[in-house]
Amino acid sequence: MTDYTPVEPINKNRRKLILSATAALAASQFMTFGNSAKAAIAGTIPDAFTALHTVTAGDLKIAYAEMGPKDGRPVLLVHGWPYDIFSFAEVAPKLAAAGYRVIVPYLRGYGPTTFVSPETIRNAQQSIFAVDMIALMDALGIAKAIVGGFDWGARTVNIMAALWPERCEAMVSVSGYLIGSQAGNQKPLPPKAELAWWYQFYFATERGRIGYETNLEDFNRLIWKLASPQWDFDDATFARTAKSFENPDYAEIVIHNYRWRLGTVSGEAKYDALEAKLATMPVIDIPTITLEGAANGAPHPAPEVYAKKFSGKYRHRTLGGRIGHNLPQEAPGDFADAILEVASW
Repeated sequence: MTDYTPVEPINKNRRKLILSATAALAASQFMTFGNSAKAAIAGTIPDAFTALHTVTAGDLKIAYAEMGPKDGRPVLLVHGWPYDIFSFAEVAPKLAAAGYRVIVPYLRGYGPTTFVSPETIRNAQQSIFAVDMIALMDALGIAKAIVGGFDWGARTVNIMAALWPERCEAMVSVSGYLIGSQAGNQKPLPPKAELAWWYQFYFATERGRIGYETNLEDFNRLIWKLASPQWDFDDATFARTAKSFENPDYAEIVIHNYRWRLGTVSGEAKYDALEAKLATMPVIDIPTITLEGAANGAPHPAPEVYAKKFSGKYRHRTLGGRIGHNLPQEAPGDFADAILEVASW
């Protein structure tokens, strides 16, 4: 790939309008919602998850929650799609209480995280999220962190550990090893596996793009139910996260991510070298714990398939019962314990 193919032609005037509205969006909608969310779900949302910090990091102004002592060992927790930082709302306090400095950022296109410039390409190829997280660490003066994530977040921390192992002390990854490549994604899967990726093919069509933008909340609620069929989340829990879908770049980032995976759009040429390294499916050698929910309804590899991808100290744990795809939010104690365990190795 040599050029970036946007999901749709970029309207630069629209970008400028969006950028000028960003501060108001972050200051009013998200903060106002934070107060109502705390009232609706009293006692479960730390103040740090509504009183957010913002830092310029690379192409982004990244909004993030922070808990714990400034001089604590850093832990970076990365969410997936279609979720947000609230997946870690019960994980972070436990880690902070143990003395860790916990950073939980909104990914590009989510929540109050915005692009510095309206001219910046709204790129969502796999490597760019790891580039963003390294830029965030640089901006915060964090040389090395324990990293953890699920879904897009698991892929992101996998990539960080593979490309910048010197920046990653240890890792907890839900569903294991998720690094991929456009070439690898061209290989057909058995029909049942292809069916599980229905939304990826839907997003590849113009009908799918329009349909997603038109029905964001209904679509994402459906994904939550399919991915975690036994998770009995309430309306307030979903509504709290649904605010992050109001980011003006959200739908474009999601659509580009899945189209890039199928190879129907390209990424940016400046990241070709990173993608070439990732296409070799590099082994990860930092200490790692992988987790899986026994009731995960989303497409995911079997633990025995990816175990060989971790050459350092390694342990896998499958959580039984009703635990599905959004494991940090469905089983926050188990996820936090895994972070504490891998940090002790």
